[in-house]
Amino acid sequence: MKIDKLNLDGKKNQIQVLDKIFSAKINKKLIYSVLYKTNANYKGRHAKTKQQNEVSGPTSKIYAQKGTGNARHASRKAPIFVGGGVAHGPKGETSYKKRKLNKSEKKQSIASLISEKNKNNNLLIFSDFNSEIKKTKEMSLIIKKFEISNALIILDKESRKNIERAARNIPNIKVTDVNHFSAFDVIKFRKIVFTESSVKELEKRYT
Repeated sequence: MKIDKLNLDGKKNQIQVLDKIFSAKINKKLIYSVLYKTNANYKGRHAKTKQQNEVSGPTSKIYAQKGTGNARHASRKAPIFVGGGVAHGPKGETSYKKRKLNKSEKKQSIASLISEKNKNNNLLIFSDFNSEIKKTKEMSLIIKKFEISNALIILDKESRKNIERAARNIPNIKVTDVNHFSAFDVIKFRKIVFTESSVKELEKRYT
C-alpha cells in the first residue's frame, strides 16, 4: 500500500509500505495478552522477608524435649518466635517467574497497533532529518505545526542523532529507534511518527 510522506515544509509525497505492518488485521486479544505480560514483567517485586534458614543465630534446641511442661520447640529461629523467620513471606524479585513473550507475538501486536494508528489517522511519516535541530524551541514549532504534541517518534540512527537533544525536554514526546520500542510505548502515545528510513528498517525486521 501507499502512504503519505511529509517534508518539514508540509509538502506531501507517497511511499510504498508493507501491508502486513501498516494495514494488518487488528488482533485485540493478542494486544491485550502482550500488554498484560509486558506490565507483569515491568512490575518490581522487591519486598523480601527472611526465611528460617536466613535468620542469624544459633540453631540449638532451646530446652529439653520432655520434662519441662512446656510445648516442644527447636531453635529460636522458628517462625513462632519474635525475631524468628517469616513463614510464607515475600521472597524478593528472583522468586517470581517472568512471563515469556515470543518474537512472533511482539511483531504481530506491534503490527496490529501500527495499523490501528494508521486507520485512525494517528500515524505520520516524515522525510529523514538530515540536518541537526539544535534548539528545543525549533523542535516545539515542528511539533505544533504537525499536531504531534503527544507522540512516539521512531527514527533511524542518523535522524535520532539530529533531533534527540532538541526533543528530550519536551513533555509527552518520546524519541527512540526501531530496536527500542514496545507495544506498550505505541499504545501509551496518541500519535506515532516514523521517518522514511526508520520505516525501511522496521520492514527489514518483518521480512
